[in-house]
Amino acid sequence: MASGVIFSSLRRRRSPSLEAFLAPVDLSDESLIRTVVAVAGDLVTGFSDHRLSFQRKNSRSLIRKVEVFQLLLESLRDSSVSLLPTAALCLRELFLVVYRSKILLDYCAQSSKLWLLLQNHSISGHFHDLGQEFSTLLDVFPVRAVDLSDDVREQIELMRRQSRRAKLFVDKKDDGLRIKFFSFLEAFENGRIPCSEELRRFYVDELKISDARSCRAEIEALEEQIVNHEGDIEPTVSVLNGLVAMTRCSRFLLFRFEEEDDDFGLGNENQKKAKVRLVNQDVVDKILTIPKDFCCPISLDLMRDPVIISTGQTYDRSSISRWMDEGHSNCPKTGQTLAHNRLVPNRTLRNLIVQWCSAHGIPYDPPEVIDPSAETFASACPAKATMEANKATVALLIQQLANGSQSGKTVAAREIRLLAKTGKENRAFIGEAGAIPYLRDLLSSPNTVAQENSVTALLNLSIFERNKSRIMDEAGCLGSIVDVLKFGQTTEARENAAATLFSLSAVHDYKKRIADNVGAVEALASLLQEGTRRGKKDAVTALFNLSTHTENCARMIAAGAVTGLVDALGNEGIAEEAAGALALIVRQPLGAKAVVSEQAAVAGLIGMMRCGTPRGKENAVAALLELCRSGGTAATERVVRVPALAGLLQTLLFTGTKRARRKAASLARVFQRCENASLHYGGLGLGYALASNSASTRDTTIFAGDVSVPMSISLPVL
Repeated sequence: MASGVIFSSLRRRRSPSLEAFLAPVDLSDESLIRTVVAVAGDLVTGFSDHRLSFQRKNSRSLIRKVEVFQLLLESLRDSSVSLLPTAALCLRELFLVVYRSKILLDYCAQSSKLWLLLQNHSISGHFHDLGQEFSTLLDVFPVRAVDLSDDVREQIELMRRQSRRAKLFVDKKDDGLRIKFFSFLEAFENGRIPCSEELRRFYVDELKISDARSCRAEIEALEEQIVNHEGDIEPTVSVLNGLVAMTRCSRFLLFRFEEEDDDFGLGNENQKKAKVRLVNQDVVDKILTIPKDFCCPISLDLMRDPVIISTGQTYDRSSISRWMDEGHSNCPKTGQTLAHNRLVPNRTLRNLIVQWCSAHGIPYDPPEVIDPSAETFASACPAKATMEANKATVALLIQQLANGSQSGKTVAAREIRLLAKTGKENRAFIGEAGAIPYLRDLLSSPNTVAQENSVTALLNLSIFERNKSRIMDEAGCLGSIVDVLKFGQTTEARENAAATLFSLSAVHDYKKRIADNVGAVEALASLLQEGTRRGKKDAVTALFNLSTHTENCARMIAAGAVTGLVDALGNEGIAEEAAGALALIVRQPLGAKAVVSEQAAVAGLIGMMRCGTPRGKENAVAALLELCRSGGTAATERVVRVPALAGLLQTLLFTGTKRARRKAASLARVFQRCENASLHYGGLGLGYALASNSASTRDTTIFAGDVSVPMSISLPVL
């Protein structure tokens, strides 16, 4: 609790509130002294011999103050004299100040070097504030009323005089390094890449960032600050983005593509795969109990960064950002038109999710890189320095993909994957720079990590419209993606291959090409039936997209996709999309015949009308309507014979969405024209007649827009 408060206060450049800590109360004088002695001793023992990267003088001064107070406390402990009320109050306040000092020193010892450099002035101010609080305690503490040795009394008086004269101290060398750091950023902004020797002196000689591992840790620490950024903090997010991009580029200029063995060593692949499987299985086992309010309505996964859109609905940032990037201007859940595209963090819900995960032992990782505030910046509009640094990095990465070692190519694929995840400009120039052919080659790599990173990089690149054509036009690329979908070495690789097909199938002309690729639809159908929760979601959305092309119907039936979609009607997480795809397939007589032949089809759609979401009910009644229209007498009779249909239609006519009511009214009129309708549902005729009056024309619209399915996929975790 205390650590979180002081870290937050450091980022905000304010002193933490004393209310955030609990001072010892209801203790005897002896116990109070022992408690404060213990805290002061822990600080002195832990940091006396610890050499911090920055704030060395300030930290030494702070530790010396605590040491002097430690002498005072030990003298009080040994004297066994009752404390005056003023002295007892000072000791309680001293406990708080010493405790906060320890947290500040811990923060300086554990934080990123680059972040400490950027916050040099702010953290110096915190040291000065704590020094002033020690000075105030010295002024208030009744030193003359306490029996102290001359030596201790002399040290206290000396520290009191020094504290009164103390001024804010900002280390000139540290501040010079901070200015140098920003000068590199200015160089990138002017289109000049600093020479390797300059960068080496700064990163290696001065900051002691001596290898790729430590440099990557610094980058990740800065990215975490971007995630946690708030509007009044310096430096701004746009500057932090530039510094991250610059440091990433410097990493490859200085350390090339060396990487730690435990991440990319080929000899440890089996061990790594086993570890990944165990972690994923653990999450899968526990995800079944996740409260619905904690799951994103689009991805159905646990929300990692919940945000509120203009309609008041909450989504995971990555999912709703993908939805908006695809050109949608309405709310996926309500269908309302968005008044604006601003995303407001839902911090209350996020805190509840964190607490729930902690209570149930479920790992909860913050997003790696997200857009913290659309009001302050947008990843699609990075600063010039960020763009120039990223372009320089991409050139190095593609050079490595072309000529590097296997481990170097794996590192390069991962970095392209991460860059392509943040902003359409990045996706644009990565595609223009020629990364796609090299990523295609890595899809067939025996290295598990290389394959997973390359297919996910292609997924992220495919979000940008022009890259879709680059991927589809690249010889063998589509086939290689399908091969990963069928034979991928990891679950994530297969799922991201399915998501890539979904992204590519957003272009109508590509739907037929994807479906005609040998094994593509079969692999999606298999993933729909046997995949993980996320895999099924990716598969069903891809199949829905393919089903919107009328020429794909026969191919999907032959591949067994209809069976998979019918089975999916019983899966709450993907039933909406499955019903939507079936509603499109049954518009053709061949598709209607295939659906009718599935014994569970009609029952599954009826079940959705009874218990589904509003969107699911829309799609279910639409599928039944089209089944009656295209399936002939046999299909209509099969639907009409369902005993519960009458009540469900009446309920839907009055409580369903506008589209659901329209479809229900049309289905009622179809039944009215059946000569057996009065025999089976004689009491329903009046209700249908009333419904008929609410719709002046027969619903004969046949296009994909009548099927309501959120066109979305889950962004990769990494």
